[in-house]
Amino acid sequence: MSVSSEDLFGQILGLGEDWEVHQTEYVEEKNTIFIRVRETASLLSSQRCREDKRYKVKLYDHAPSRFWRHLNVFNRECVIECALPRLQCNHCGKVWRAKAPWEGKCKGLSSEFEAFALTLMKEMPVKSAGKILGENDHRLWRVLRAYVEEAKEALDFESVTRVGSDELSYRKGHKYLTVFADMKEKRVLFATKGKGKDTWEAFSDELLKRNGHPHAITHAAIDMSPSYQSGVRNNCRNARIVFDRFHVMKLIGDRVDEVRQAENKRGTTDAKKQLKKTMWLWRKNPENLTEPQRMHFDRIDHDCLWTSKAYQMRLALRNIYNQVPYESWARRRLQSWCHWVRKTAAKAPHLFASPMLRAAESIEKHQDGILAFWGSGRMTTAYLEGLNSVFSAVKRKARGFRNPDNLITMLYFVAGKIDILKNKQATH
Repeated sequence: MSVSSEDLFGQILGLGEDWEVHQTEYVEEKNTIFIRVRETASLLSSQRCREDKRYKVKLYDHAPSRFWRHLNVFNRECVIECALPRLQCNHCGKVWRAKAPWEGKCKGLSSEFEAFALTLMKEMPVKSAGKILGENDHRLWRVLRAYVEEAKEALDFESVTRVGSDELSYRKGHKYLTVFADMKEKRVLFATKGKGKDTWEAFSDELLKRNGHPHAITHAAIDMSPSYQSGVRNNCRNARIVFDRFHVMKLIGDRVDEVRQAENKRGTTDAKKQLKKTMWLWRKNPENLTEPQRMHFDRIDHDCLWTSKAYQMRLALRNIYNQVPYESWARRRLQSWCHWVRKTAAKAPHLFASPMLRAAESIEKHQDGILAFWGSGRMTTAYLEGLNSVFSAVKRKARGFRNPDNLITMLYFVAGKIDILKNKQATH
């Protein structure tokens, strides 16, 4: 049994009983298939007044023809064309344009085309998706923003109690985004331009908008920025500040590197010889050294280097994080660590004493927030640490983005656990 091209395209489009394909045309010079659709008689019987569903409608007239880009057919661009009917209520007399079932969220695109575009943008840069689809990336960004914003409206933050925040650089010249994450669900909750305490005010507003509350936050994992601390205290009054383990260890690692640089410049001749080409050895943990690096590290005369002493202090601090189970024990160990640093610094040259004393002072100053790691049940900040790699992937997908709003949209899309494609399939 043969099937006409009109019936075939009607089945492909899933038009149902209210619409039909009445003509198809291939325009060779444009390499485009035009699918012309019109309503059937059953449309009127299935429609009711938008204000009062009790009343039937009649055909008023037809709007001018509109065009929607659809999925390619046989490597040819496919366009749906339809003069949509305008309906009028028999009771109130109001007139409105009927909605086509294939309409997407963005003007001139079908819902199926948008779904395919979203699938591509999930896996590749927007510009690359645009080349495959033969569409301008500006238009694809509009599609993505429309679906992300709709999905965000359905978000519920009622259960959010543990959050983490970090700043991410999206462009040279101190251009930052501040990202807030749900530490339980491992998802991005909110992202905004800038950094500092104002971002926490914006996040609080977002919580309230999504059925959450800033006073419901019990723990907030942040770096040691005074503005972040102020932001938490001013907006999330019940939250205990947890200084991110990653940032604490980075701070100590930076001080160790300061000692290495100072000793490499002002140390003994033997020390300078020992430190040559060793920068990465001191930045890694022993178990992460490659075999050549480990052999090099073992050949170093550690007893003659202040850098090595500083490195051992960093490893000792890491062991406190890894081995100590309780907050009370951690408090004593941190106090002992600071005492050890101060005692050693008293007998050490300035190149060691200055950086490591600053490290000890920072630990003492931020002790409560550091200890909160144990007080929170060893609240993990691994997701925050991983956000940088996620963000790098997001920037690749948003390659060529023209404003940070596009980047934020892509961040929600990739890391916000908003299942746009699933919702899209359920709707259509």
